[in-house]
Amino acid sequence: MQLSMTEILTPDDSGIARAADLLRAGALVAFGTETVYGLGADATNADAVAAIFAAKNRPRFNPLICHYPAAEAAFAHVVADEHARVLAERFWPGPLTLVLPRAADCPVALLTGAGLDTLAVRVPAHDVALALLRRTGRPVAAPSANRSGHVSPTTATHVLEELAGRIAAVVDSGPSRVGVESTVLDLSGPEPVMLRPGGVTREALEACVGRVRTAPPPAGAAPRSPGLLASHYAPSRPVRLSALAVDTSDGLLAFGAPLPGAGATFQLSASQDMAEAAARLFEGLRYLDRVPGVRRIAVMPIPDTGLGLAINDRLLRAAAPR
Repeated sequence: MQLSMTEILTPDDSGIARAADLLRAGALVAFGTETVYGLGADATNADAVAAIFAAKNRPRFNPLICHYPAAEAAFAHVVADEHARVLAERFWPGPLTLVLPRAADCPVALLTGAGLDTLAVRVPAHDVALALLRRTGRPVAAPSANRSGHVSPTTATHVLEELAGRIAAVVDSGPSRVGVESTVLDLSGPEPVMLRPGGVTREALEACVGRVRTAPPPAGAAPRSPGLLASHYAPSRPVRLSALAVDTSDGLLAFGAPLPGAGATFQLSASQDMAEAAARLFEGLRYLDRVPGVRRIAVMPIPDTGLGLAINDRLLRAAAPR
């Protein structure tokens, strides 16, 4: 099946085989992971990687994550220390990206890592993604499958709304389970530094490797990780954080009992469950961004602990001036 020349592929052997053929030929293919849908390209093909930036209208200085079917494949392209191996054993496959020094013979195109001496790598916890990566036989660079700065996609329909006609295919892999991107941990320096909170909490990381420092990107410098631009994950309507009151011009992103008076409400989690809220975050932003009459999106306070750290990070970027 096709929509505006973008094929919609089934997550079975034939669909995965077709997707792998397209990737090896230099085409762009979106596919589901446990976090969000990724827009994949052969990471060793600079032209294919450049096509990702064109399709997303993405700044070229923002590096991409390379996806692999197993830790051994990832560690063949980077210099992995003991921390990396311990974390891979504990969290891979899973929503953790490790930033490590590139190996001397790393075949990944420099554009994939924005010309840096490091590479961001991960092994996704999704059967369809892993089957596709094994079938492709090459590392796959895959940022979120949406226009740069827009809300990240958690279904194939979201991908098509953003990129139909701009990419070769999307593998309809079902809804993403985690719903926020991977945690990005930089292990290229003397101590672990969390560059982006995500699906693995800082507490879980520190249980494995000790203290993890959190560092914002240096002002004015090119980010060392995906997802670090200030205005990111942004709907078209303004976002107001930590709202304690709303009116009929507001669309409410609720966490717990909704505030009265909103023009429309999307419930992240009535029981204030962080995992449920994370999985529904981007869906809620998309929904409220389209309700007629909503002039801005108001977000109820969300605790800044556990997965709340990743949720609030995305919301801060959605609310950033642009």
